[in-house]
Amino acid sequence: MTFTQLEVFAALARAGSFSRAAGLLGITQSAVSHSLRQLETELGIPLLSRDGLHSNLTPAGARLLVRVNEILQQKEALVQEAQAEHGIARGRLRIASFGVTSSLHVLPRLIQAFAEEQPHVQVEIEEQDDETVARWLLERRVELGFVVLPDERFETIPLAEDELVALLPAHHPLAAHTSIRAEDLAGQPFIRTTAGSGEHIDRFLAQADTPPRVLYRFEQLSSMLGFVAQGHALSIAARLALPEAPAGVVYRPLDPPRKRRTALAAPSFQRLSPAAAAFVEVARRLGG
Repeated sequence: MTFTQLEVFAALARAGSFSRAAGLLGITQSAVSHSLRQLETELGIPLLSRDGLHSNLTPAGARLLVRVNEILQQKEALVQEAQAEHGIARGRLRIASFGVTSSLHVLPRLIQAFAEEQPHVQVEIEEQDDETVARWLLERRVELGFVVLPDERFETIPLAEDELVALLPAHHPLAAHTSIRAEDLAGQPFIRTTAGSGEHIDRFLAQADTPPRVLYRFEQLSSMLGFVAQGHALSIAARLALPEAPAGVVYRPLDPPRKRRTALAAPSFQRLSPAAAAFVEVARRLGG
């Protein structure tokens, strides 16, 4: 068993196909297939199931992936520790972000401060929905990620606070309200977004006896805002994730207010690579 085989398996799990994994690793697709076959032969179990152009983790593969990612993180930490002995901080740090709030309102100042202190560390950011970020942290696919508090699964450093707001067509009767209660949305056509804060939105809506009618499910905020502007539906989103209200849309605070706190997270801050530990220290300093 080699680190290369483990890296190929981790890349396949992340990419979902042999061709994309080959692109991530900069090797041929046949080399990816060969490495995976060798690893599966040595372990004596299938790690992936092939479905046309796509590959999916087997149940055993999903369980072993966590261990594989831990090994690869420890390898990266080992290399960074060795470099540090020569007075050089080098390496790679992978961070998962869940959208505009963390990617545009939190990360830029952290990355700038970190780059000034650790100029030779390569920071890689991958943006996913908040549920995927949490899963990647638990699976050790990334060392650090951003979560919405509270989340008892992780150690966290709060870094930003905003609030949920209602998105309303400018001509809608509710646009005349200074704030929006859950019962105001009862029976209204509603857009349920997967862009983040879903559980927080659901808890707010659960205060009313009659929920809104969820007719649309969008991943992109731009699609959601376009539908609201055309008067098709109402929605709720985090204010920091939104641009200035476009023509035809107004934002209104919720009643009672629903705050949302964003934090940097890891399963444990005690077992991080030197690069990740240095990033956490920057976050503690700037977030405090």
